[in-house]
Amino acid sequence: MNTQLAPFQQDDLWGYRDENNEIVISPEFNYAHEFSESLAAVKIVEKWGYIDNLGKIVIQPRYDSAGKFYSGLARVKVGNKYGYINNVGRMLIQPKFDWSGNFGEGLIPVKIDEKIGYIDKMDNVIITPQFDKAISFSEGIAAVKIDNKWGYIDQSGRLLGKLEFDEATQLCEGLGRVKVGNKWGYVNQKAQMVIQCQFDEVADFTEGIAQVMKSNEIYHIDKMGDVLW
Repeated sequence: MNTQLAPFQQDDLWGYRDENNEIVISPEFNYAHEFSESLAAVKIVEKWGYIDNLGKIVIQPRYDSAGKFYSGLARVKVGNKYGYINNVGRMLIQPKFDWSGNFGEGLIPVKIDEKIGYIDKMDNVIITPQFDKAISFSEGIAAVKIDNKWGYIDQSGRLLGKLEFDEATQLCEGLGRVKVGNKWGYVNQKAQMVIQCQFDEVADFTEGIAQVMKSNEIYHIDKMGDVLW
């Protein structure tokens, strides 16, 4: 079965089309998300559940919100709390968090007592809650914020370098986008600046190339920061 299905809206209902724009799952849902790990979250009346590539409901609609699956886990909301289910709908981490992020590289960012730390899929605290904001791990590091500045930590919770950025993102192809003042640049997996903050806008690298904007001009750069065109 072709898994390249994309949600589409027809009148007030949502279904799925394949890459040839053929309808594979008829519009019958109140809302629909993209597929991930062969399952897609769909809204039926007021609750969310999951369907497979044939449109069959495999996890009954019982959640107030539902996210994509990452490494076998999906974040769901029950009432005003977040927890995590596996791909058969078993609640592995009970809904008890006011905020939580996506599972990434074995760890999940969660808010505990007004601070964010990281737990594993067994609900063990691995990195003590101490951050004001945090995102999921990617390529071995994660961006975290304390007070008004962002930096990066490794999977032991050790800070790499300083908290010195005004914004910071996940790594993509070994580089992460960071902002200092109103300019963007890139850091490597050691949180070291490799392309200085000089651009007004930047995108993630794709196949070694990133699109950037400087003085209203669009350029494409390589991972050394050299302009290709």
